[in-house]
This record gives sequence, structure tokens and C-alpha cells, in this order.
Amino acid sequence: MVNTKTKVQLFIPCFVDQLYPETGMNMVKVLKKLGCDVSYNTQQTCCGQPAYNAGYREEAKHVATKFLRDFAEDTYIVSPSGSCTGYIRNCYGTLLENTSVRKARKQAQGNVYEFTEFLTKILNVYDLGATLEGKATYHDACGSLRECGIKEGPRKLLANVKGLELVEMAECETCCGFGGTFAIKYEPISIGMAQVKIKSALETEAQYIITTDVSCMMHMQGYIENNNYPIQTMHIADVLAAGW
Repeated sequence: MVNTKTKVQLFIPCFVDQLYPETGMNMVKVLKKLGCDVSYNTQQTCCGQPAYNAGYREEAKHVATKFLRDFAEDTYIVSPSGSCTGYIRNCYGTLLENTSVRKARKQAQGNVYEFTEFLTKILNVYDLGATLEGKATYHDACGSLRECGIKEGPRKLLANVKGLELVEMAECETCCGFGGTFAIKYEPISIGMAQVKIKSALETEAQYIITTDVSCMMHMQGYIENNNYPIQTMHIADVLAAGW
């Protein structure tokens, strides 16, 4: 049971921490604007998903146990990543089954929310007063859509961004091809999937591809830059913090 609706612990995933820190800062900007009491445990590291997906289950178990220690307080845990959120919710149960951290595991699984999910389902907020001129299309990141069931919330938030025209692409639910180590092990397939995704986005004549996960964003942006396409990726936290 969560004790308060406004106290928030930040969980900042690896890619955000190392490559897109401004996205984390923009998430904080939005949460503070909404009156949340935001805290950040500087001892936090990874949720363990990369090790788990690579088959290193014991190593992943150690990382997950540390995550539970780092987020031991019974308050909301908010992350700008549907992938990490979905992993914690859906894989910690099996990974940490029959361990001494069962109570802590269930508490964290109940408290963790992806950023847009927290805004719409917990705070019931759909208009942040953001402004971004242009046309955009939305990419349903696999973690958000398939692991967390997030579909309409981000679109409703974007629909209220002043100056932004949101158009759907045909392949909005198709994977971009990243998938962590999948992009390394199966590079030609990964590139082919990015090609399908970007082609679909370009057909809308959008200027921006907006998503909830920086891993997808990074992968698609790499393909875009390698081909000099007139479109760019943005994380939804950066969009919602724009113009105010």
C-alpha cells in the first residue's frame, strides 16, 4: 500500500543516466510542477534487465536485490522507461521467487510506474501546459505497450501539447528493432526493423517521432542520422517539459 500520492522516488535507467540526462531532469521538472515531493537515491544502479535478458539470472538476481534495497521506502517509484518498469513488474516475481525479499519485491512491483502512466493513472493529469510547434507521430515502445499496457495515456498527453499536431503512423505498434542485445546479435534484422519503422513515420510527414523509452529513441535516431532523414526522435518527458 502506497502511503502518499505525492511522494516520488526517481528510478533513472542506465541509458537515461549515461546518455540522456536531460530527459531525467525534464521528468523531474514536470513532477515538481505538479507538486510532487521528488527524491533521488544516488546509490541506485540498474534494475538488472540487461543481465536477465542475456541469460545471467544469478547476476540479475543480485542486481534486483540491490534495487529493492535502494527503493525500500513504500512510496511511488517513477521511471522514464516502460521497459524497465515492465521488467520489474513482470520478471521480479519469477527471478526472486522463494527468496527472503518477497515482501520487498511485491511492494516495489506495486509501487513502480512508467512516467506517463503515473501522470495519467495516478495524478489524473493530461495537460501540462507544454508547447511544441510541429507535426509528430508516436511510437509504441514494446516495454510500455506490451509489458505495461500503456497505449492511450501518452497520446492524450500529447494531444494537449499546444502547437503539436499528432498523426498516427501505420506501424505505430511495430518494434523498432532495438531489443537490447538483440540489436548487436542480430544487427541486419535490427536494422531492417528500424527501416520499416522510420519509413512508416516518414510517410506521415511528421517532424518528430515521440516515444516513452530512450533505448528506442537512440536506436531510431541512429538509423535516421545514418540515412540523413528529415525527422528526429524525442522522449515524451522532453516534450511535456517544453515551452514553460
